[in-house]
Amino acid sequence: MSPLAHDRAPDPNPDREPASGRASASDPVSASTPGPASASHSASDRASTPDRASASGSASAPGHTTPNRTAPGRPGRHRPAGLVPTAGDLRDAVARHGLPGSNAVVMTMGALHEGHATLIRAARARVGEEGFVAVTVFVNPLQFGAGEDLDRYPRTLDADLELAFDAGASVVFAPSADEVYPGGEPQVRITAGPMGERLEGASRPGHFDGMLTVVAKLLHLTSPDLAFFGQKDAQQLALIRRMVRDLNFPVEIVGVETVREDDGLALSSRNRYLSAGERRTALALSRALFAGRERLAAQEALRARAAALPGVRDRAENRAEALSRLGEARAAADAHAVAQAAECAGAGAVRAAARAVLDEAAEAEPPLTLDYLALVDPADFTEVPDDHQGEAVLAVAARVGSTRLIDNIPLDLGAAT
Repeated sequence: MSPLAHDRAPDPNPDREPASGRASASDPVSASTPGPASASHSASDRASTPDRASASGSASAPGHTTPNRTAPGRPGRHRPAGLVPTAGDLRDAVARHGLPGSNAVVMTMGALHEGHATLIRAARARVGEEGFVAVTVFVNPLQFGAGEDLDRYPRTLDADLELAFDAGASVVFAPSADEVYPGGEPQVRITAGPMGERLEGASRPGHFDGMLTVVAKLLHLTSPDLAFFGQKDAQQLALIRRMVRDLNFPVEIVGVETVREDDGLALSSRNRYLSAGERRTALALSRALFAGRERLAAQEALRARAAALPGVRDRAENRAEALSRLGEARAAADAHAVAQAAECAGAGAVRAAARAVLDEAAEAEPPLTLDYLALVDPADFTEVPDDHQGEAVLAVAARVGSTRLIDNIPLDLGAAT
């Protein structure tokens, strides 16, 4: 994932979900976990490791061998232990190199980018130079549904290893599908429950069950104190936190803020599928979220200023008059809307501002096809009412061409003044 982190980090890293059958790298946490081969491995050591992952998520392909990847030791930094392909090697690495209270894991589906690097750096910063950071690279077949082509998911193991070690990974665990699921797909799985059937779960039935199953398995294999996932996959992150709490996993789940490109587009392995024109249209996702956030900020500022005027307290019928007295064109235009909102924190206005941007993008060339726009409670991902006060997540999913993209931002719909 990016998870389960960006991008499905969660994934943490979870994020993916293209209409064309391509999964996003931010998709849920794919299986990735630490597992140094041994502390004595040098750059010249060799291990039987494929030069590419198989379509089923394997880190190796029959008949192919490449050097075991170890990054050069750097003064004052934890020396990476290398690439490990089996759960046994991983457990040995954790046992040898892990220190109580300072073991972290970043789970990915590969095709790593700066969002994943941010997760790894956050993990390294948290556990310190002597801590242990495992990165897992595994294209989890359980997360792919009908129309999502597992074989076409990008596999870039060589580049992934370079990025992971440079960002501070101690070990990269890149297993085959047979290693993670010996004997085939597991008969016993974790069910995401009602929250897993909403938004992303409604669009991709069974996706979150597969994600939680592999995350639970990887948490057992890596035995981390901390697991890092990206906020970009907000629903995935919420489900992982719920699973950890409900099933008493002894691990702290750490969410890391979404990493964006200079133009605002959230980093995702799926972005590589966008043509220049599609990318221009895709920017509507982040613009819509920012428009909703800006609308909320403007409303709250108007409320605060109106309430501060002499003789005006909390009576809704006085808000329009108070705002008009501010002598600002925008304040006057918003006066009646604010009065009608009364004690509402602005959920309806947030949705309307975001949807206006998306409606315009639907007329673009190429057009954006909206899957959902939702303002939800982060505790269960149910839609919040217009009078909601407190934390919320504004989330969007849409297709541009054959690529499906997701994005979200957290909001705080405070009490009306």
